[in-house]
This record gives sequence, structure tokens and C-alpha cells, in this order.
Amino acid sequence: MPEPYDVVTMGRIGVDLYPLDIGVPLARVGTFGKFLGGSPTNVAVAAARLGRRTAVVTRTGRDAFGDYLHQELRGFGVDDRWVTPVEEYPTPVTFCEVFPPDDFPLYFYRQPKAPDLEIHPSELDLDAVRAARIFWMTGTGLSAEPSRAATLTALRARSEGRAGEPRTDTAAEPSTSATVFDLDWRPMFWDGGDHGSVARARYREALAHATVAVGNTDECEIATGEREPYAAARALLAAGVELAVVKQGPKGVLAVHRDGSTAEVPPLPVEVVNGLGAGDAFGGALCHGLLAGWDLDLIMRYANAAGAIVASRLACSSAMPFPDEVERALAEGAVRADLATGPPATGSSESGASESGACGTGPSETGPSQPGASGTAPSGTAPSAGTAPSGTAPSGTAPSESGASGTGADGGSASRPSGAAS
Repeated sequence: MPEPYDVVTMGRIGVDLYPLDIGVPLARVGTFGKFLGGSPTNVAVAAARLGRRTAVVTRTGRDAFGDYLHQELRGFGVDDRWVTPVEEYPTPVTFCEVFPPDDFPLYFYRQPKAPDLEIHPSELDLDAVRAARIFWMTGTGLSAEPSRAATLTALRARSEGRAGEPRTDTAAEPSTSATVFDLDWRPMFWDGGDHGSVARARYREALAHATVAVGNTDECEIATGEREPYAAARALLAAGVELAVVKQGPKGVLAVHRDGSTAEVPPLPVEVVNGLGAGDAFGGALCHGLLAGWDLDLIMRYANAAGAIVASRLACSSAMPFPDEVERALAEGAVRADLATGPPATGSSESGASESGACGTGPSETGPSQPGASGTAPSGTAPSAGTAPSGTAPSGTAPSESGASGTGADGGSASRPSGAAS
């Protein structure tokens, strides 16, 4: 069996068409950039940018946009072997409007059904799912069949792999693997519309198999009925996880471990350009820190910084930071203007990131060596990542416009769906 992946994510994928005109209603936007999108897909990209060996389990349409997504995944060093086509449905596209600092409406086009909801249990490589050091799934994967059954099958495989093993991990000495449930509440994706009561039952079933839960206060309320951060964290622990991470927007992030340790970290000061994708950067950095074995406070500060950097940039996937950028933000205690601009864009040859030049965050020579950058799926091992960042984390509070750490998947509560969303 090939070497296990550091991170395998499962769920949503699509094409993001983001306006290059800031502060302009969608009806008046003249130019768009084309980007790889979808929350768990972005998390895989974010972890790959930090040097991790990643793969994504999802499905696209058999169309030109599907081909584009494969191309982008390979360019970012994310293994696409489990990204398969669906004949019946087109690859989804998502538009947004950009009104900094805190209004980023999203318009999802996933009719009649998104291919990523057509993942079947029989198609899963359960050996690879079990072997992955981190498996990341989302609430959207529970919203419709057969994705729901496939997601629960993967979770059960992870639980079976841990069955009989004594629980020895603590926040200071984490286990070598984690199963992360990104609560990712998107009511418009659920069968028949907003079914919070139905979702809560399905979330609780998934939480019983997860070891880490991540969500903003709205998502925690759907999962547990609690929205006060400490109460929500306790409820998530009671549901079965070992680490609960509650994102609180401008108030920062709270993490509570089953062993009693906690970390509450304010967001970094940042001039927000687009809050969408900040939560996915946070997720990729969370995976990186867990795998590195860092203490809980450092993991949260590092993930906060990664999210803040993406909030300072236009795009999502191509905006994911490299380790040196995160370390610099931590050392400086803020995301400075030149860091927000990022290195020159050098994404894949047909990438919207490189065409627009807007996000300016393609692969950089100053970042870690990126597996798969030549367009092939990654096959090697990730570089050593156990060394903690050299920079010091900020101690002050962030300005109110910074909400990077509080964004949920694909931007969290700052976004709202179009009536066209399915």
C-alpha cells in the first residue's frame, strides 16, 4: 500500500467566479477571475501549501469546468485520483460579490444536483481513508444521498480503525491521526431546503465518529443547540469529539480539548478584501499544526494567521499562504499590505488566478517545495513540518473589521446564498 496521505478531504468542489471589481454589485461587474473552489477542496490546497501530502474525494461534471478543476488540483499539488466524473450533472459554479470588510454574498449554481453529492459508498478507497493521518469531511456531505451514506461509511471506517485503541492523546501530545468534522452548515444544500432539526440528528451521528469538530457559532448551534462558545464546545465534547474549535468572528477562536486544556485567541489585525476562504485556510493550517504536534495555543494562533492572510486577498484556493508568510504574520502581529499582495502569481497555465493577477498568490519559490507542481499527482512524502514557527504570536486585539478566524467554510456567516442555489 502506498504511503498514507497526511490529509484526505471529502466533499464539495466547484468553480469560483469572483469579481475583479471590488464593491460593485454583481449586475454591474465587468470582469471575473476563475478559481478552484469548494470548502474541503480548499482545505486540501491549504494543507498542501504548508507542505502536506493531500488528496480530495469528490466528483465533478464530465465537462470543461471539470477538466479545469483537475488541472488546478494537480497544479496545487493535490492528488486528484479520487475526483471522478458524473455524466448527468454539470460542474457547479459559484459567484460572489465583494463588499469589504464583512459582506460577501455567495450565489451557488448547483442545479439540478451537484456531482459532489453523487459520491457512492462503493466508490470509496476505504483503506486509504483509514490510513490517512487526517480525514476531513463536512456537513454538506450529509445533506443528500448518496453522499450522506458515503460520508458515514468513511467515518465508520475511521472509527473501526481506532476501535480497541486506548485514548492516550492530549492537547500537548496529540494522537497521530484525527477525523475532522467541519460543521459547514449550508441550509440551501439540504433536501427540501432548510432542515435544521433533521441536520442536527445527522450531525450527531457524524460527531460520534469524529475526533475534532470545527465550526462558527451558527454551525455549532445547528449541531448542538448551543451557540454560546464555551457551552457549544462542551456540547461538542459531550457528543464524542476530543477537540472542539469554535470560530467567533471578530472575537477570534476558542479551542477546548477533552483533557481540559483551552486556547482562546483573538484574530490578527487585517484589512479585509474578501473573507471567503479564510475559514478554509484556517482548516488547512489546523491540520498542519495537529500533524506537527504543536500545543493548542500555537495551533490556533497559526491557523488564525493563515485565515487572516487569505482574508486580505481576493481569491480562495490560490490565496492560501505558504509557511514563511504565516510565520511573518505571526512575527509582525498583523497582516501588512505587502503580505496581503502576496508573491507573483504562477499558477497552472490556464488558471484564473494567473490570468487575472488579482490574487497574486500562486506558488512561490520562497514557500516549501510543492509536490505535484509540474501537473502530476503528488507521490512523495511531505517535508518535515514539526518545527514550530519562529515568530511570536500577537497579544493585542484585532480591529473590529477583522473576522478572518470566524469565517466558516467558504466564508461562513458573512456570506448569503442566492435564491438560485439548490
